[in-house]
Amino acid sequence: MEITFYDVKTRAKVQVPVTAVRRIKISKTNKDGTQQIRYALKGTYEGRTVTKFVSKVDYDSIQAPEE
Repeated sequence: MEITFYDVKTRAKVQVPVTAVRRIKISKTNKDGTQQIRYALKGTYEGRTVTKFVSKVDYDSIQAPEE
């Protein structure tokens, strides 16, 4: 299985195998004190790191290790 990322350097969509993908959670505290969590996937393509923000449902469905 492969996941599609956007490579900023080449300005093209690239396919990265799931074996080269890690799941990450990015947590942030807003001004009003609430906590916001964003879900992302990080992959390695030709030695560069590519990132893709996804929904929680997609994050949970992908079988990749967490960082």
